[in-house]
Amino acid sequence: MATTKQAIEVSGLHKNFGRTAALSGLDLRVDTGQVAGFLGPNGAGKSTTIRILLGLLKADGGTARMLGADPWADAVALHRRVAYVPGEVNLWPNLTGGQAISILSKLHGQVDEQRRSQLLERFALDPSKKARSYSKGNRQKVALIAALSSRAELLLLDEPTSGLDPLMEQVFTSCIREAAAEGRSVLLSSHIFAEVEKLCDTVTIIRDGQTVEAGRLSDLRHLQRTEVAVEVSGAAASLAAVEGIEDFKLSGTTASFSVDPEQLPGVLAALAQYSPRNLVSTPPSLEDLFLRHYSDQAPTPVAARGGGLR
Repeated sequence: MATTKQAIEVSGLHKNFGRTAALSGLDLRVDTGQVAGFLGPNGAGKSTTIRILLGLLKADGGTARMLGADPWADAVALHRRVAYVPGEVNLWPNLTGGQAISILSKLHGQVDEQRRSQLLERFALDPSKKARSYSKGNRQKVALIAALSSRAELLLLDEPTSGLDPLMEQVFTSCIREAAAEGRSVLLSSHIFAEVEKLCDTVTIIRDGQTVEAGRLSDLRHLQRTEVAVEVSGAAASLAAVEGIEDFKLSGTTASFSVDPEQLPGVLAALAQYSPRNLVSTPPSLEDLFLRHYSDQAPTPVAARGGGLR
């Protein structure tokens, strides 16, 4: 099967539900072999976008291409090349986990039986138990094992670690890195900032059905100020007048301030005359970048396990 440069290419996507606009010109791009983060709070349009890519909804406007094909017109063929993991997995209660994995993985095309056995062990899942006995986390494992043991070219993951404990989240992280190393493409929709920061090459942030920021995380960080804290000697208060320093605060001999990335070299050079000690420079986190677009809202506090919006 010929590959295309873009695993996903969405431009100006629109979708309305009655008078409610779920998507209002959304853009999204995932290059082949790339792990792309897809961020936004509940109701921003992430799941609607994924449902359009799966051919479960038809867009009202704009264009969507997945693996070079039309998700709506070519849905049947695409489903053999794509694996999907939702955040809420429902299984057939009277089937075993192993039977459910077999059914789900075959929907995605060819199955790697050796990989499936390895994944069962890595995710510590007993496939002989009936699905009705599984916890939410174990149901999630079934869907993940089915997707990862297939030979799907593209993984669409919508809150895939929901219900997993921290140890299993580490297993998930390793598996996604392995999939990317094999050249598979991944779209990861997640509320967990730390998870996205660890795994993703690029990030797309959406708000109210529109893309508000997209690009490589390293590039996006240059759009946000770096926080600096440093112990200094002498007339530390005069630091506030150094060009590039913003939000200056002084507590005893410790100065803290923010600085635009392009001005950081000049600021550090100016610091030399203050005999700096214990300098800590903190680049903006993904959470900082995200909240820049939601500063007029009151988001739910950051989750303890790595940060995120619920």
